[in-house]
Amino acid sequence: MKKTLLFLSLMAAPALAGEGKWTPQQVLELDPAWLKAQGLQVSPKKLWDPKRGTGLLAGAVNVGGCSGAFISESGLVITNHHCAFSIIQEHSSPQRDLITQGFLAKGRAEELPGKGARVQVPRSFTDVTKEMFAAVPAGADDLARQKAMERKEKELLAECEKRPATRCKVASFDGGVQFVLIDSVELADVRLVYAPPRAVGEYGGEEDNWMWPRHTGDFAILRAYTAPDGSAAQFNAQNVPYKAEFFFPLATEGVKPDDFVMVLGYPGITFRALLADDMAERQARYYPRVVDVYGELIRILEEEGEKDPAGKIAVASTLKGLHNRYKNSGGQLAGLKRGHIVEKQREAEAAVVAWAEKRKEYAGALKARAELLSLQAEKGKAFEREFLLDAMRVGAKGPALAVTLARLAQERAKPDLEREPEYMDRELPRLKDRLEREQKNFFAPADKRAFLALVRRAQALGAGERIAAIDKHFGRTYSEKDVSAKIDALYAGSKVLDLTERQKMSGETEAQLRTRKDALLELGFDLATELVALDELRDRRLGASVRLMPEWRKAVLAHAGKPVAPDANGTLRVTFAKVKGYTPRDGAFYTPQTTLAGVMEKHTGQEPFNVPEKVAAAANAKRYGPWADKRLKDVPVNFLADADTTGGNSGSPTVNGKGQLVGVNFDRVWENVANDFGYNPDVARNVNVDVRYVLWLLDQVEDADGLLRELGVRKGPKAQESR
Repeated sequence: MKKTLLFLSLMAAPALAGEGKWTPQQVLELDPAWLKAQGLQVSPKKLWDPKRGTGLLAGAVNVGGCSGAFISESGLVITNHHCAFSIIQEHSSPQRDLITQGFLAKGRAEELPGKGARVQVPRSFTDVTKEMFAAVPAGADDLARQKAMERKEKELLAECEKRPATRCKVASFDGGVQFVLIDSVELADVRLVYAPPRAVGEYGGEEDNWMWPRHTGDFAILRAYTAPDGSAAQFNAQNVPYKAEFFFPLATEGVKPDDFVMVLGYPGITFRALLADDMAERQARYYPRVVDVYGELIRILEEEGEKDPAGKIAVASTLKGLHNRYKNSGGQLAGLKRGHIVEKQREAEAAVVAWAEKRKEYAGALKARAELLSLQAEKGKAFEREFLLDAMRVGAKGPALAVTLARLAQERAKPDLEREPEYMDRELPRLKDRLEREQKNFFAPADKRAFLALVRRAQALGAGERIAAIDKHFGRTYSEKDVSAKIDALYAGSKVLDLTERQKMSGETEAQLRTRKDALLELGFDLATELVALDELRDRRLGASVRLMPEWRKAVLAHAGKPVAPDANGTLRVTFAKVKGYTPRDGAFYTPQTTLAGVMEKHTGQEPFNVPEKVAAAANAKRYGPWADKRLKDVPVNFLADADTTGGNSGSPTVNGKGQLVGVNFDRVWENVANDFGYNPDVARNVNVDVRYVLWLLDQVEDADGLLRELGVRKGPKAQESR
């Protein structure tokens, strides 16, 4: 990777313990003495080799928006149960409910392929900042600026992906201060090896989600495959396990309080670089609306799912995503308020402004900030309409699928480099997988009620925020009886919801789709028109942001005078931490580890605390094998660390100073949800499955002898008691 920009250099000051999602290149610039003092026992150079794209960090892989880690040289990947949920659901039915029962492949022939499942292994990082900005024509307005940079990004990706089985990405850092081209190997044959029962993988359900103490076995094991010659390939019975150049050995001794750990993975997005006004808008409008709208959709899907066993399976994956966003938004609101984060950001901004006003070289930064504030005020005027249009993309499968088919036909008529990124040729395999996979998630009674709820909200919008497509198809005034009847007719008369016909539609032109006279498709075209206009408006805003934000961020970084890791953006990062408890409120202290005894203490026999019989039998018999912690005198289940994590870190390997896997990250504590806006060392805690709980389940509960041997772990005696 080319040398990072000067202001990202970390040699001038020591890194801050806990805080910071550091890029691979930044890790190489950290003070080796500091890293050793923290507990790193391998050479920092072994973390990442920029010339070869290898090292310890390369063992952390991207698993479809989650993180994961190779744990054997034969392609085994550990991630979260909720990250593998779509594969589990894909192979589940009322007659063979793998969601409830769990799954263990007794041999490789039994491993279950996941449609659309992919694993990306990082290979190289190249600074392309100059190339991106050089693509902008002189005098370009903000929309033209964004379109030119988007075109350049597509060209860079096309060149990068000439190599077989390659997936590339151009990532923006610090709002456009730096652009990096990331090259990864993409493995497209990914199979399920082991998933615990849902009552283990989701133990505590939404009641315990984001909470501590936690007792959840949120992990699953996959395997990546290649063609016999080692090249990446789609699923084929002749494929062989991927040979991982680096994998994490399992630290069977686990961790104890104050141990050093690292969390590696692909954190999705954080907002610490936002101006205070942007943060305030999310606090005042965005998160409350997510709680409101998604809360209603959750209630609908739960009510309808309880009426039909097949329907319950169908809505399970969608519900999981909705629940997570819903509870996350509540946590963001609580954390923003409790931590006075917006107020602190205003104070921090004011300090930078006062500092910059005394330095002529930062006059441009002050001007940029003023224009960014003006843009934020303008953006807020159409908030409700834009929020609901976005909800139409995901809130109900019927209109969402119709929009996708309409957009696909329109975009495919353009040259590839002129299409919207999500409809380029490189994305079509993923898009077609999704069009097929959504059939498993579709349950008509729930979907129609969800759409009804969205239409009701759209019809309640003010005169200046109307959604024309909704007004055209449903009228301007809400009547539950009339709207419900129209939705019933739309769904009954459409082929969009038939998998075979939808697959045909995905290859048809706009003219061919129009001749079908499918009313749901026509609604999709009308919604697509408004979504295209909204996307163009956002492109203009993004162009303005890329023009202005780098100027402001350069001043912020210069004023900081210390290392500042860029906001998360879905790229490979590492955070350094210690195993620690915390004080959630006055008079209370949470220890950093939970145990199998705690699992059984919560057991009620009812969801979400219904321990599977085979797990309870082993626990009650104190059949711990070699997996009990000598200090705890029990099998550790979960542990806390003060790592700087966020969404996307689900499934991240948590490793010790030797580079051995000690756990799998799966959550944050409730008090830490607003960590996305600012790191607070007092409550910044991530939640991990202890590797010893993983091994205990495989050994003492599942008798997964073959899997244990592959992991290089000796099976424990069944009769061994607690130490």
